[in-house]
Amino acid sequence: MADECVQIFQNANEEFKKENFKRAEELYNNFISSCAHSREREASRLATAYNNRGQIKYFRVDFDDAVEDYTSAIIADHKFEVAFYNRGLIYYRLGFFDDAVRDFQQALQLNEAFEDANVALRRTLLDQRDKMNRGH
Repeated sequence: MADECVQIFQNANEEFKKENFKRAEELYNNFISSCAHSREREASRLATAYNNRGQIKYFRVDFDDAVEDYTSAIIADHKFEVAFYNRGLIYYRLGFFDDAVRDFQQALQLNEAFEDANVALRRTLLDQRDKMNRGH
């Protein structure tokens, strides 16, 4: 079963890279439902599967489900800075600046060289300040 799970995961990643998102999502669903509870599972694979499935949902502008997947990725691997960053991007887009700041800061705490998270944090803090100055 472990070898089969690794193959499903690899196939899902290949489809994701080719931007065959529908097929990638099916494969990630299969991996998550079939392999998430196996003893051989690696937290990083499960976290990546959730994160990438979240990306597919983000591309569809299905933000609520994407946030759920990013959160599941974080639960699977609490040191997966990319999932914090991705969830922060959605919070930022929705105007939940406090949540976005927390996620970007957590991404940077895990990887201080994460330049995209640094840029996103600075932008969020500026936009948050501007919103407060406008009285919203």
